[in-house]
Amino acid sequence: MVFLSAGFLPVLHGQDRSTGTPPALPFRQNAPTESNEQLALQFFQSRDYEKAAELYEKLYEKRPGPFYYTYYLYSLIETKDFDRAEKLVREQRRQDPDAMRYLVDLGYVTYRGGDTEKARKMYEEAVRKMPAQQQQINELANAFIMRGENDYAIRVYRKGRELLNGSYPFSLELASIFERTGDIKNTIEEYLELISVNESYLKTVEDKLQNLLANDPDNTRNEEVRKALLTRVQKNPDREVYSELMWWYSIQQKDFGMALIQAKSLDRRLKENGQRLVSLAQVAVSNEQYEVAEEAYRYILAKGKNDPYFDLARTELLNTRYLRYVNGPLPLSEELVKLEKEFLDELAVSGYNYATITLILDLAHLDAFYLNKPDEATLIMNKTLEMPDLKPEMKARCKTELADILLFYGDVWEATLLYQQVYKDFKYDVIGQTAKFKNAKLSFYIGEFKWAKAQADVLKAATSKLISNDAMALSLLIGENFDADSGTVALNLYARADLLDYKNQSQEALATLDSILLLFDEHPIMDEMFFRKALILLKTGKAQEADSLLGLVVSIFPDGFLADSALMKRAEIRERWLNDKEGAMKYYREIFEKYPGGVYAVDARQRYRILRGDIVH
Repeated sequence: MVFLSAGFLPVLHGQDRSTGTPPALPFRQNAPTESNEQLALQFFQSRDYEKAAELYEKLYEKRPGPFYYTYYLYSLIETKDFDRAEKLVREQRRQDPDAMRYLVDLGYVTYRGGDTEKARKMYEEAVRKMPAQQQQINELANAFIMRGENDYAIRVYRKGRELLNGSYPFSLELASIFERTGDIKNTIEEYLELISVNESYLKTVEDKLQNLLANDPDNTRNEEVRKALLTRVQKNPDREVYSELMWWYSIQQKDFGMALIQAKSLDRRLKENGQRLVSLAQVAVSNEQYEVAEEAYRYILAKGKNDPYFDLARTELLNTRYLRYVNGPLPLSEELVKLEKEFLDELAVSGYNYATITLILDLAHLDAFYLNKPDEATLIMNKTLEMPDLKPEMKARCKTELADILLFYGDVWEATLLYQQVYKDFKYDVIGQTAKFKNAKLSFYIGEFKWAKAQADVLKAATSKLISNDAMALSLLIGENFDADSGTVALNLYARADLLDYKNQSQEALATLDSILLLFDEHPIMDEMFFRKALILLKTGKAQEADSLLGLVVSIFPDGFLADSALMKRAEIRERWLNDKEGAMKYYREIFEKYPGGVYAVDARQRYRILRGDIVH
């Protein structure tokens, strides 16, 4: 359909439409609210083209111009009145003899009249006589598009590119035609050609490519973009714009290795100050790509102390190393002691102040959860909370960390008070909702299941997707396993194991979960129990055992809430711990094929593509 200001006009592709006989609209000769223009449009939209032609003829005679002409012409063509249609076009052409679009109209009338060869000659003449004027070129191409003649429109734009000596490449127009006709390869090439001619279109091209890749079920579009970009980067090593686009694309695809390569290249070439590397490192950390983040920060440190991001890189490198430790298998005690010393040395240099609060929080957590130093951890957090001019958001973060520490050492009452304070101050922010969820987990740990579920249910509508998903999981766990009549033995044992895991008492947690197996042959909590046990085993470095248990979750409970989570974890284990690339690819593929609407489908597809070699570094 082609949109005109007064309604929709059908695009006719050289064949008659079956119009039928629509119900006649009653004439109301004296009705002041219904003009001939409105009636004409109603007849046209109802496909009563004879009556539409009669009214548009009168309207056109009073006010000749493109608007009424277009509707009038279509009405004549649809009634097969080709003589009057040809006369109309020739009359319009006499008024504007330089406009080649009317030659296309004449050709189309001839085509609909049955003389295909003569029509083609008129089309060829229109292309041949096209002037070197951007507006005329656009009008001629649009005339062909309205007739469904996309190949002619492409020829017009390409010839127009030559006539204007590249001053305007018509790339967006060509890309639109190619995308509409399914030619994705040429669509991408035209976008890249646009920034080749004018680099100021970079953001426009990024937006266009993002829209193009939003609907890519079989991954063919991603593959075409990757190949086209790599070719441009390799053939034009001195064109920063292609490296910029490759950097952007790598971030979009979460290919942080490639993004790091492009970031370093651009930083050196453009003599940047490291800001791009800091941005990449932050995104990499949020995606648990700690090695990439560490390399980015080390690159900045190598630039020397005069770099404006040197101090930030130094502290963030330490924070990233801490995150890698706490989010991976439990590290050796000597590694933790060494890390603690690095924190203390850094804080001795930088001081305990607002700029180093992240490091302070890390150190307190390290002391409490890994080095069994509750007094030191509590002292650090209380000292931090007494800092002058501590912003409310950071104060809330510190209170939450202190509550975590107090819960770790069994001071449930003080912990819950702090969580409640944070939630009261930041009910509608992520930090407040996080505190509320932690408080719900606290209630779960101590067996207050009804209260825990009530809080979790409220958090299902949390603004943070992560909190919302966690809340839903907790609510389901309690809802499926809480039975006041028959007892909550299994749920109590699971909650106790969960708390022991929180305290990094892995062996005690595993033993508690095993007791569920000893007491129950069957129970709804079994999938949760296997999954939790697998995560604890993984934390202790027993990847193969963890993988086996996750396999049970998938095979025994394929339709359960945790099935895709277990598959994703199996894929990650194969990729990161067992160095089994083929096995990881198998599970990633299973995720996006069996659970295409799940939360892991997009990430699984991206990891699969990277492992398959679609993205070559």
